[in-house]
Parts: sequence; structure tokens; C-alpha cells
Amino acid sequence: MLITSVVDSVHEVPAAEWEHLARPAGLYLSHRWLVGEEEDPTATRAYCLVRDPDGTLLAAAPLHLVRDEPNDSYEPGTVLPPHLRPRVIAGARRGYHNTPLTAPGLEPGRRHACLTLLRDAARRFADRHSTTHWWPYLTARATAALAPLYPDPPLRLEDDALIPLPGTCFDDYVASLPARRRTGVRRERAGFAAAALRVRHHVLADCAGEAAVLLAGHQRGHGHDRDGVDAMTAVLNRQAAAMGDEARVVAAHDGGRMTGFCLYYHYGATTWIRAVAHDRGHPAPHLYFNLMYYLPAEAAYAHGSTALHAGMTAIEAKRRRGAAVSALSALADRRPGR
Repeated sequence: MLITSVVDSVHEVPAAEWEHLARPAGLYLSHRWLVGEEEDPTATRAYCLVRDPDGTLLAAAPLHLVRDEPNDSYEPGTVLPPHLRPRVIAGARRGYHNTPLTAPGLEPGRRHACLTLLRDAARRFADRHSTTHWWPYLTARATAALAPLYPDPPLRLEDDALIPLPGTCFDDYVASLPARRRTGVRRERAGFAAAALRVRHHVLADCAGEAAVLLAGHQRGHGHDRDGVDAMTAVLNRQAAAMGDEARVVAAHDGGRMTGFCLYYHYGATTWIRAVAHDRGHPAPHLYFNLMYYLPAEAAYAHGSTALHAGMTAIEAKRRRGAAVSALSALADRRPGR
């Protein structure tokens, strides 16, 4: 017997119980991250829980009824076929890294049963709101596990990059690269060092305003006009409030002015890059590569992480820096009878 329930807030699940499932899955399904997401007014949330008769949590999935989607990459009309327009997102709504949560060590039959119950709960939740549900940006492993439960084959969306960090220090990372790339990394590091910018480490709460200005400029440069300074300030302040000193920033400063930053999180065995932006009007040699890869990799080694999650886009640049690349896919449900 497996028992399914739905609660209105992740606060109703003890953090340690949720983390037992979430820590192997990734930052964007962590208890603390989801607490922060509950402050986002653009969606209403519920959480499906599957327990055994003893009350042990075996599986879980957040469910997001989206009212207004500010991110086009999570807008069904942008990434799904025309006949699919779900308004409920199952799993992670942000971060481009998604999977259903299941307890480590579940035998295959029980895991399949848990996933079926999560799908059924997502269907019921969506049906109550006259819509359907989908799982965006599923990892390859999650896609393989969930695909047999859905009527349509997975739709490949993007590629995901994870950079292994072997050994115990940054030099070990460089040594793991092909000879030509080792030369390139050293050149990019030396060029940045010659610019004599000051590198500083912050807690996000102490620099969210400065970072928001840079992030808004970055978003505007990529055509995201809705992501102005006020919107980016609200996003970063929400993360700072929810994540506390886990929200870390490494930044480049020219005098007293921040010219670029990387926001990252250590979670599980991985350091997760959340946002990178810099002032294009204040160029410095190889500033972006140092903010995107080398400075967070140094922080990751110092923390003891074994990988750097570099995410989507610029995949070939990430391959050249040692990334392993895997597919991210979507699965979408259909209304009964369709």
C-alpha cells in the first residue's frame, strides 16, 4: 500500500524528510529553494507526497499552477507543439533541471509505482483547474523513467552541461583538460588577472541591488525587456531572503563599482551556477569566462564540490572547458480522450 496526499506548502513537510529525496536531485528541488519560490506571485503551488504505510516519504513533486509566466523558456507556447498548452508545471519550475523526487535505493517496481502516483496526482490537480500538466527540462534519467507513463514521446528541448572537478584544486581541473585547452584556460586566467580588477566574495543579500542592475542589462541585451531592474531586484531579493548565506556571489570590481558577478550555490556534491552578468560597457580581458567558469570553480573546490553545473546555452564553449553534456526534455500530458 502506498498513500498519496497533497499539501499546500512545502513548510508542511519537515526539511530533513524532503532533503533526503531532494539532495541527489539538485538545487532547484531543495526545500529551501522551494520555500523561496512560494513567495513568487506568478503561480499557486501544491506538493504531491507518496508515503508507505509507516509514513516514510518515498516520492514527491511540486505542482505549480502558472498564472503568468515571465520566462519564455517555461511558456508552453514557446517550446511545446500547438496542441499542448498545459498550465501546470510538475517538478522544478526554475533552473532548467527537473526530475521527480524518489527516495534513494527504491527497487524499480516500487519506484515505477511511485512515479505513477505522482503522475495521477498531477492529473487530478490540473483537472481541478481545467488544464493539463507537463514536466519541463527533465534530465535524461528522469525522462527515461517517466516517458512510459505519458501518451506522447518526450520532446527534446536543450542540452545541459556539467563540468567535472577532479582532484582537490583548480590546477587538477586544468590538468584534466586536453593540452590545447590547458593553454587556453591559462591564457584566459592571465589576461583577466592583468586587468587588475578586484575579485570579491559576497553573500547575495549584501550586493543584490548592484547585481540586479547588471542582470537587468544582461537580460535586456538578450531581448528580455520584461526583466528590468525592478523585476531583477525582486527576484534576487527573494532568493537572498530564502537562501541566506547559501546564496553566494563572486564579483569583479573596478574601484568601488561592481563590473560583473556570478551567483552560485553549493548543493549536494555540485556547485550550481545560477546567474552571470557583466557590464558590457566596461570590458576586461576574458571577464565572462572567469566569472562563468574559473572563479566559481575555485569556490567549488574550496567547498569540496566535485562538479560545476554550467547549465544550458553556449554548449560548445562548455565542452571546451571539460563539460559532459546530456539532453533535457519535456513530457506533456493530454486531456482524456485526446
